[in-house]
Order: sequence, then C-alpha cells, then structure tokens
Amino acid sequence: MKQIQWYPGHMAKTKREIIEKVKLVDVVIEILDARIPFSSRNPVIDSMIGNTPKIILFNKADLSDSKQLQRWIDYLDGEGIKSLKINAITGQGLDKLLPLMKDILKEKIAKEISRGRTERPLRTMILGIPNVGKSTVINKLANKKKLVVADRPGVTKQTQYIRVGTDFELLDTPGILWPKFDNEEIALKLALTGAIKDNILPLDDVVIAGFRFLDKYYKGRLNERYDIEVDIENIVKIYDDIGIRRGCLLPGKEINYERVSELFLYDFRHLKFGKIIMDRVEEIV
Repeated sequence: MKQIQWYPGHMAKTKREIIEKVKLVDVVIEILDARIPFSSRNPVIDSMIGNTPKIILFNKADLSDSKQLQRWIDYLDGEGIKSLKINAITGQGLDKLLPLMKDILKEKIAKEISRGRTERPLRTMILGIPNVGKSTVINKLANKKKLVVADRPGVTKQTQYIRVGTDFELLDTPGILWPKFDNEEIALKLALTGAIKDNILPLDDVVIAGFRFLDKYYKGRLNERYDIEVDIENIVKIYDDIGIRRGCLLPGKEINYERVSELFLYDFRHLKFGKIIMDRVEEIV
C-alpha cells in the first residue's frame, strides 16, 4: 500500500493556531477513540501543547473492550496522565471532567486565590483527530446544540470558544491529522473505525485488515456474525461466503465484493462484532 498523504490546507492553519492559543488555556483535553487509544492519538499534539496539563477522554467507551481499555487507563495513570471513559452521545462520564480539572489545577487555583484574584472559569482546549466526537462532547457539556455534528471526519473547520455554564470555557478546534501516515497498520485502524474517509484507502485492504484483526483477537465473532466457517488464509472464500449468506450478489449470482466490504465496515463500526479494542498496551508500549 502506498504511503498516504492527506493534509488539507486548513489543518496547517489549525496547527499554527493551536500552538499560539495553547498559551492561553489552563488544561488541554485530548479526545481519543476508545477502540484505538493509541492509533487515534496525533503524535504531534504533545509537542504542540508543551507543558500544559492534559486530560485524555476515551470517547466511544461503550464500543470498547472494557478490560483492555482499563489497561490503557492504568498505564497512562502510571505516566502521570489522567483519563476518563466517556460516551459523548449520552454524556456518561462527563460529570467527572470538571472535578478532575480542578484537582489537576488545584495548586494553580490556590495560588491565584491567595493573590486576591476571584476564581474564574477554567480555560480549556479540545483537541483530537477528526471524527472522535469533539463537537458532540462540547454540545453535551454546553447542554445545547452549539456545533455542527456529523458522523464523518472533517466537519469542524475553524477554532471557536464555547462557554460551558460558569465553570469553564472550551476552545474547540478542527480535527487535525498528521501530514502523512508512515505506519500502514495505524492507517488501517483509522479507516476501520471511520476516522478517515473511506476513499482515502483501498476498501478491500481495510476490510481484509478487519478480517485478520477479528480472527486474531476475537476468534469466532466473524464466524458467528455471518454463520460461516472462517479460514483466514482464504480471504476470497470469506468474501464469497459472506456475499452468499447476506445476498450481496450481482445479476447472474456473482458476488458483489464492494457490497460485502460496505456491509462488513458498517457492522464493524456499529458493534455487530461486540465490543473491541484494536490497540493493545502490551504490544505498543
């Protein structure tokens, strides 16, 4: 697979804005996809925010393998990084965000109060790659529809401040990808979860990666979903068997492989194979 380069012009501008405006915030909130807690991290973010305190929100935790996700939370805690499991759609877990922010910033807050300053709203910045749920998080925190939300990457196009009650202000930013994907495995995981558009990578490469992942880590789920016998060394037969079982056929009863790919990706992204996590702590750190 060729190296993928996808870096829309507005992302270069966003990076410059983040580096400039991070100086004005108290804490950075980085949102990750709980199914890919490593692959959904933009590796340039830490260099952009410097020493600004950071909280990680694992969004879509309801779709993630809870035991594997807890391993990531424990690992990050050992590295001095606080994190929360959340569901941006229902708001589950977001009630813990403000207390955690205040705890992380308690020394700074106490110092400001000791100098006679009135306690002010905390200033935060929301960061993350496209389609991890930043706008949905902000809308839930603000308790109203402040931002455009869509289940596709690249919806937020400009930075904007959102006031959340009297407690804190959020600086939303467009999702920012790194200039190129050097790691094919990460690119495939991003594609499988919908973080990058489906036309960026060859669809069959993405689907085959999904087949192999499920066969390795969640043995039997592919078989159960489509009622087929899976031989992971015979990818064409897997396609054929799914096509026959689910009626993905062209005129003349030939298999519609594109339709099989679309069906699999829909199922993969909508919990049809159960809760999963694609990044394993023990394999990465």
